Amino acid sequence: MLTMLRIKNLALVQDLALELQPGLNVITGETGAGKSILIGALTLVLGERADRTLIRSGTDTCVVEAVFDTQSLAPSVEAFLDASGLEPCADRQLVLKRSFTAAGANRQFVNGSPTTLATLAALGESLVDIHGPHDHQSLLHPDRQLAILDAFGNLGPARQAVADLVRRRAALEQKKTALITDEQTYAQQLDLLRFQVRDIAAARLQPDEDAAVGEAHQRATSAARRLELGQAALNLLGDTEPSLLTQTGALGRILQELQRLDPAAAPLAAAQEQAAAQWRDLQTELAHYVDRVDLDPARLRELENRLNLIQTLKRKYGPTLPGVIAFGDDARRRLASLEQRDAELARLNAELETVGAELRRRGRDLSARRRKLLPRLRKAVERELGALGFRQSRFDITLGTRSAPAGLEVSPADTGFDTIEFQFAPNPGEPGRPLRAIASSGEMARVMLGLKTVLAAEDEIPVLIFDEVDANIGGETAHAVGAKMRQIATQRQVLCVTHLPQVAVHGHAHYVVTKQLLAGRTVSAIQRLEPAARVVELARMLGGPTDAARRHAAALLGSGSGAGPE
Repeated sequence: MLTMLRIKNLALVQDLALELQPGLNVITGETGAGKSILIGALTLVLGERADRTLIRSGTDTCVVEAVFDTQSLAPSVEAFLDASGLEPCADRQLVLKRSFTAAGANRQFVNGSPTTLATLAALGESLVDIHGPHDHQSLLHPDRQLAILDAFGNLGPARQAVADLVRRRAALEQKKTALITDEQTYAQQLDLLRFQVRDIAAARLQPDEDAAVGEAHQRATSAARRLELGQAALNLLGDTEPSLLTQTGALGRILQELQRLDPAAAPLAAAQEQAAAQWRDLQTELAHYVDRVDLDPARLRELENRLNLIQTLKRKYGPTLPGVIAFGDDARRRLASLEQRDAELARLNAELETVGAELRRRGRDLSARRRKLLPRLRKAVERELGALGFRQSRFDITLGTRSAPAGLEVSPADTGFDTIEFQFAPNPGEPGRPLRAIASSGEMARVMLGLKTVLAAEDEIPVLIFDEVDANIGGETAHAVGAKMRQIATQRQVLCVTHLPQVAVHGHAHYVVTKQLLAGRTVSAIQRLEPAARVVELARMLGGPTDAARRHAAALLGSGSGAGPE
């Protein structure tokens, strides 16, 4: 349900917060007080186009915020939020916010997440149905009318089975389309895939091979220079005169003589012997190193060729060797599929035939069950319309079949093979017309009220708003209209803007909109009425603050479906 509506700087509204109640909420007030502003604000926060001329004079920004209690929302709303990348509901609240400026800036939020106006409007379709001189009327759409018929007959499972088969058939058709190409394109694809598979397979790649080959190539490339440097080091150590080892030997002899003359020089001689041993060890290690240096030109060419091949494959098929290998695996799978095209096409065609036969069977069954429902729904709606003042009206439902291009089979939608149109003839002798063609907003609202009464248990939209539902009615019919809205309000929250006391007395909660003069500016205000104030407002609606009007108002309030003082 809608728990709160806040409006800032819209027309006569400066800053207004409306806390709504479960059940039937009625809104009354003098003409021009601003009742329509409330409905207009709600349509704005539900995604309708903004009229910037309605921004309150002297201000730059209009803001509307609506808060819904999530307990009454269908699971599809949470799924919609998740699919749209919006924040989930917290503390059992769904918060919608819309702001727009005179300069043209337009922003909207769902649970604090910025979103597009189209997303906000799509979400609004699941939250509120407005019936009156506005376009936010879901029952005017044929798809919604078909859903109403299915809900009335509990055909949800049958409808879902058809939808599943339609999606399954579409997936098979997509696979088939991917296989069917002209022969030239088919041959080109085969040649390309075969070349790619051979090109990659012939290389016998390993995932981390490029690093190892690069290192080996670097060592092979530097072999000559490493041999040159190693030999030069050996020459310095012992193969040239004066070599380091020769000079180390001379140094040792000098230190031995020094030690004989001065025993305290013994550590110096020992250090020389240790250094000489290290030089000899270095000479041995260098000799081994030089012996291991491989000056194999054939190996160098082999490594160069391998490295060039790896770089070429990476340029053609992927930036890394694992990417090249994965490309080859995918090409192999696609090649196998194309090479088995005829067998795969035969399999797909057989499965399509099976799915198509099942779809036709279930679609025909769904259509037949829908046709059986038509008289029941027609009678139920006409019964409700009779109680709402249309005693000689006729409600009809036309169920047709989806059209198809000449020579082609009808292709069902997710909803099946059927099209639908709700039609209404308010006066005897007149032909029925589609609901969307009804000119009178009062007639439209009462037809919607009748439909909503019949479908109250099945409808998932939690908030219903009736504006101008009392146009051109009065007396007994007005009382019946109020009673119907109160009946619906046992299962849905209902808001009704009304000028008739016979309608207003049925409300569980009654609000009055007034105009006030504050600091020289006219502003609209709204308040919920206590029992005594409610009698005063009803008396005003009956003609004036007289004792007779008050007594009449009190009597009406007592008869309003048990809606006495609250």
